[in-house]
Amino acid sequence: MHHTTSMAGDSETHLGDRGENTQVVRQPFLIGVSGGTASGKSSVCEKIMELLGQNKIDHHQRQVAILSQDSFYKVLTPEQKAKALKGQFNFDHPDAFDSELIMQTLRQILQGKAVQIPVYDFVTHSRKDEFVMVYPADVVLFEGILMFYSQEIRDLFQMKLFVDTDPDTRLSRRVLRDISERGRDLEQVLSQYITFVKPAFEEFCLPTKKYADVIIPRGADNLVAINLIVQHIQDILNGGPSKRHNGCTNGHSTPRQRRTSESSSRPH
Repeated sequence: MHHTTSMAGDSETHLGDRGENTQVVRQPFLIGVSGGTASGKSSVCEKIMELLGQNKIDHHQRQVAILSQDSFYKVLTPEQKAKALKGQFNFDHPDAFDSELIMQTLRQILQGKAVQIPVYDFVTHSRKDEFVMVYPADVVLFEGILMFYSQEIRDLFQMKLFVDTDPDTRLSRRVLRDISERGRDLEQVLSQYITFVKPAFEEFCLPTKKYADVIIPRGADNLVAINLIVQHIQDILNGGPSKRHNGCTNGHSTPRQRRTSESSSRPH
């Protein structure tokens, strides 16, 4: 996978070749982020993005994009929309999402293409006419309650994170969000939660936790976990282990040696 040219002067090679010579453009690093409703998936993604941005390694090309499974709700039929307006449509079921379009979008992203993302309006339960363009990025975070449900989609992620937040915390956040941002009333939010959201979480979302590489308790408040993930992403963006084993590149050698000596003296 690694081109010899990219070993020396990463930025120059990639910058020069980015437009016309597609072979040199490295595949984006795809990260799936899942977890229950209002668990903090978006906040975790934003925090990762912010931390990667602050510690920019190479400002020319270090780009992060965030996508949400919520953008990919299917277009509802008039009957489904009538149900939805009464809070009787199950938006937490895998069938509510346009998995074909998600798959197609992810494949295009992996090919380094710009993609058009649909815009979904939660107040009217409909897909808007406009699109949002997402341009090729080095890291793409894709968050959603059922991101790991389909194996075909799950297998495209190089890293899978599951945000694990207490159900009562999630419910209270969800209630406040739906009332203030989505124009719902308390009774409808709660009955929808009990009827659809909670059972669907237990049936479809929670079982996918086992596919996660990293589980993040407490969501965006968990800066220790997020910093570890950010560090790992940076290592990968810097060329990964293949680049580091020639001694002291990136000044990583000293802490690394210290760590091995420490661990050998530690009683296991």
